[in-house]
Amino acid sequence: MIPYSPDLIKARFINRPNRFIIKCELTETKEVVEAHLADSGRLLELLLPGKMVFLRAVDDPKRKTKYSAVIVERENGMGWVSLNAMLPNQLAVIAVKEGMISKLKDWTYVRSEYKKGSSRWDLLLSHPDGRQMVVEVKGATLIKDGDGYFPDAVTKRGAKHVRELGEIAKEPHWEAALLFVAQRDDIKSIKPADHIDPDFGKAMREAEKAGVKLLGCRCHVGLEGIKVIGEIDVSV
Repeated sequence: MIPYSPDLIKARFINRPNRFIIKCELTETKEVVEAHLADSGRLLELLLPGKMVFLRAVDDPKRKTKYSAVIVERENGMGWVSLNAMLPNQLAVIAVKEGMISKLKDWTYVRSEYKKGSSRWDLLLSHPDGRQMVVEVKGATLIKDGDGYFPDAVTKRGAKHVRELGEIAKEPHWEAALLFVAQRDDIKSIKPADHIDPDFGKAMREAEKAGVKLLGCRCHVGLEGIKVIGEIDVSV
């Protein structure tokens, strides 16, 4: 588990002035504050006026905001969704090390942030037979009828990376994987959001044909922290 601060601050979402800032009203004091949002996705279904969010205080004179957004209540109010796009990479490392991804059980974590070709990849893994694997990690929060979708906004950079994975998968002694980490526990599977970014969906289908492993896992999110709880299917 990746723990949260024990002193989370309850608030209500007001609006989102820009991609990385949300404005909230603190429940206890009614003070209106700005908080840093470490997720550039649209989050249109989650960040609605009046929605409950939890913040953590940040004591850093270099920061423009004194708070960071941690979690937001789900659409139905029956659980939580992580608002930190930096966590999926850390959760992916934990999932690999603990053997929670069946197709990666024979692989060993080597390092994060590995440069190969023209891109930097989230994870580098190794296999006892000498093969190596690069893994691109994507955090997912968008859901409809139990299915998770990625992306929730057009991502040309994301599609480019997926196509590069396809090229790496064709190289001798190299493998490639695209790992989706659902930052909520009510997602049953992951699919490309063709209705939002058809090019990303096309890139995923091309990558699968090229041999890229499409993997997924979901996480339980609570007031105490976030942890991977199991695999989910990824289909194209």
